[in-house]
Amino acid sequence: MIWKPHATVAAIIERDNQFLMVEEECEGRIVFNQPAGHLDPGESFIDAVIRETWEETAWRLHPEAITGLYRWQQPETKRTYTRIAFCGQCDDHRAEQTLDEGIIRAVWMTRDELIEKSPQLRSPMVIRCIDDYLAGHRYPLELLIDI
Repeated sequence: MIWKPHATVAAIIERDNQFLMVEEECEGRIVFNQPAGHLDPGESFIDAVIRETWEETAWRLHPEAITGLYRWQQPETKRTYTRIAFCGQCDDHRAEQTLDEGIIRAVWMTRDELIEKSPQLRSPMVIRCIDDYLAGHRYPLELLIDI
């Protein structure tokens, strides 16, 4: 059997010192995460982060940069996740849109509010991605090449 990591994307979206987050049910727990998810077959990383943000928050994302590439192994399952985190702006909110299955709501939260909810964060990547964004980490979207 060949080991394969889970390829994922996440969106870091800041407005008025708050970050767009999703409250979701995951494996029987209520957790907070960035709009994030797996790539669909044949989908680019950029298309995936736009789609995931739309499906999970009903906001249209305009990616501007990459803030980091992450690898994390979930301690209990030993699954390894690779994450490309994007930052950008969003518009065209459709509050009436039904969100993805498992998503309770989209919510704007400060970093401090997220720290207070540390036990409810989906993974340690949530705060790390925000901290890298706040530290000014920005890499061009042109790093991603589809062949």
